Amino acid sequence: MRFVIQRVQHAEVKIDGEVTGSIGKGFLVLIGVAEIDTREIADKMIKKLLGLRIFEDAQGKTNLDLHAVEGELLLVSQFTLYADCKKGNRPSFIKAGNPDIANELYEYIIDRCRESIATVEKGIFGADMKVSLLNDGPFTILLDSEEIC
Repeated sequence: MRFVIQRVQHAEVKIDGEVTGSIGKGFLVLIGVAEIDTREIADKMIKKLLGLRIFEDAQGKTNLDLHAVEGELLLVSQFTLYADCKKGNRPSFIKAGNPDIANELYEYIIDRCRESIATVEKGIFGADMKVSLLNDGPFTILLDSEEIC
């Protein structure tokens, strides 16, 4: 599983010109699910995501997590995080999870995050989405379950 986490001042996702998810200060998280991923892996990734201390405290140090700043989440599925570009110029996506399994895990992640974060918005799995954001910093982190689990 891969999360691309962007600290944002605001972000939104649109489908066919209609906003389906919008947040203020918080994280825009692009979520890629691999064939081997499970709920147990998702739980570890969620714990790491929600515990990341990448917001500034009063001294300007990145010591605060999402809860401390009452931050919001925008979670967007993105199978292209598993693009394999080793051969040729056309990416292969064979490492991306089966859409049914990936969608189930994506929805699981959303539900688990909603248990502890007041505002959790989302995109729509498999849709052609337009994502806009104001990256704060910029501050972007890649979490890969193969490295943290």
